[in-house]
Amino acid sequence: MSSRRKFLNKSFLSFIGLSSYHPNNNIFKKGVKPIVISTWEPNVKANLAAWEILTKGGTALDAVVVGVQVPEADPDDQSVGYGGLPDRDGRVTLDSCVMNEKGQCGAVMSIEHIMHPVLVARMVMEKTPHVQIVGEGALELALANGLKKENLLTAKSKAAWKEWKKLGLYDPMTSVNNIAETIKEKRKKSGPMINHDTIGMIAIDSFGNASGACTTSGLAYKMRGRVGDSPIIGAGLFVDNEVGAATATGMGEEVVKICGSHTIIEMMRQGKSPEEACKEAIRRIIKNVGDDALEKQVGFLAVNKQGEFGGYAVTPGFTYAVNSINEQKVYTAKSWL
Repeated sequence: MSSRRKFLNKSFLSFIGLSSYHPNNNIFKKGVKPIVISTWEPNVKANLAAWEILTKGGTALDAVVVGVQVPEADPDDQSVGYGGLPDRDGRVTLDSCVMNEKGQCGAVMSIEHIMHPVLVARMVMEKTPHVQIVGEGALELALANGLKKENLLTAKSKAAWKEWKKLGLYDPMTSVNNIAETIKEKRKKSGPMINHDTIGMIAIDSFGNASGACTTSGLAYKMRGRVGDSPIIGAGLFVDNEVGAATATGMGEEVVKICGSHTIIEMMRQGKSPEEACKEAIRRIIKNVGDDALEKQVGFLAVNKQGEFGGYAVTPGFTYAVNSINEQKVYTAKSWL
C-alpha cells in the first residue's frame, strides 16, 4: 500500500513542476503542442501523471499508460482497477486496451488479480502477435512478464457487493451511472453511488504522435464474463495518427453497437470538429435506444491532430480533464438530452 501511496503522491506533486514548462522551452520548439485528455473530473490526477511524461519529452503511449495507472491503483475509485466493484459473483474482473500512433494495439478482457491491466494490454501489443487476450490467458501473460497476483476486492467494495446481494434484484444493465428507477429506490438506504466509470485517456506528444488507453472494472455486478466497449479497439478507443484519437465511457453495449470511437475518427477525417464528431456518434446511439436514452448514458471524447478537442454525452453530467501548455482545466461536455 505504501508504494501505491508514493505513486499517487508523485502524480500530485508533478503539478508543482507544471509552471516550469513553457511554450518557449526546448521540448515545445517543434511546433507541436502536447496535450492529454481524460474522461471524468476525478481523473485530473491521472492527467498530471501523464502530463509529466509529455513535458519531459516522453511519448504519448508512455504518457497514457502511466496516467491510467493512477486510478487503477486507487482503492477509492470503484470503477477502475484495485477497489473496482465486482461482478455479481463477487469477482473483480478488469478490461483494458492501448493503441499507438502506428495503429498497433493490444487489449485484455476479464483479467483478474492484476492491479494494472493496462500494462498487460501493452504486453499483448508489444510481446505477442495478437490484439486481444482474455481471462486466464491474460493472467498467464502478466505473470510470465513479472507482474504479481493481488487481491483487488477491497473491504469497501466487498461490503457494497454484499449490500447489493440483499436486494434480490439483478439487472445485467446495472452500472455505476445507469440504474433502473426500481433499483435506485432500493439503493437509497445504501448510500450514494460513485459518479463516474472507466478512464479513457488520449494524448498527443511533442513529436505530434497520438496514442490512447482505456481501462475499467466494467459494469458493477455484471454477469460473469461480460465485456463492454473499453477494451475493444474501435469502440472504447481508436487512434489514427493522420486524424487524432477518440475514447468513450458509459454504457459499453451501446458504444459497441455503433463502433463509437472509430465512428468519431471517421467523422473528424471528413472535416468535423472533435465535438461535432462526438455529437454525431451520440446521435446514432439516441437513434438506437429511443425512449430508453435517459437510462443509457454514454460520453465520448476526442482530439484531432491540430490539438482541438471536445466531448459530447447522452445526458448531462459528463466531465473531462485537459492538460496542455495553455491550460489545466475540467470541462463539462454538452449533451443530447
